[in-house]
Amino acid sequence: MSLSENNLHTEFHRMQDRRTKEILFQQRAHVFWFYGLSGSGKTTIATALEQRLTYQGYKTKILDGDNIRGGLNKDLGFSDEDRLENIRRISEVAKLFYDAGVIVICSFITPKRSLREMARQVVGEEGCTPIFAKASFETCAERDVHGLYAKAKAGEIKNFTGHGSGFEEPQADDPDWILDTDVLSEEEALIDVLKRVHPVIEFESAITL
Repeated sequence: MSLSENNLHTEFHRMQDRRTKEILFQQRAHVFWFYGLSGSGKTTIATALEQRLTYQGYKTKILDGDNIRGGLNKDLGFSDEDRLENIRRISEVAKLFYDAGVIVICSFITPKRSLREMARQVVGEEGCTPIFAKASFETCAERDVHGLYAKAKAGEIKNFTGHGSGFEEPQADDPDWILDTDVLSEEEALIDVLKRVHPVIEFESAITL
């Protein structure tokens, strides 16, 4: 244990807990972690979900890959070590919002099962649901929303997920929800995920402070 760890004195026990915040907000806090290849539709669906829930009166916060890498994680690259640290930091941020009673919507490629499992462990398994935006590499390359696939093919981007860096889909016994964005339209995917999200975040209105 380092000297700094020896001198840490956490104050979590003196702070208002998540349950109190949930009662005040009249919602169940939860982290919905969208992941998938670039161009799979994860960010499009995540932002649509945030907008819909916000209009319905829920307190939400969205965390997006490019936004985070442009600020908090601007010092990280795309090596395996940096991807691990990227997801670790994001998971800690998501947990802070979750503990504050907020519904957190994350959108990150998160290519490895071990990274997704780490996120669930940091947040807490009961509070984090991974959602796989499933689309083939070919479909995402055809969409190529930001021109990244063309750059990767030209050798301008190293360690690009799906081209030089692998992607692990969920296995049958994983708790992940799957949205097949090869088949579903944006609106169909949103309706699908909303049907699954609402039972998770619904609050017992009879409970008060």
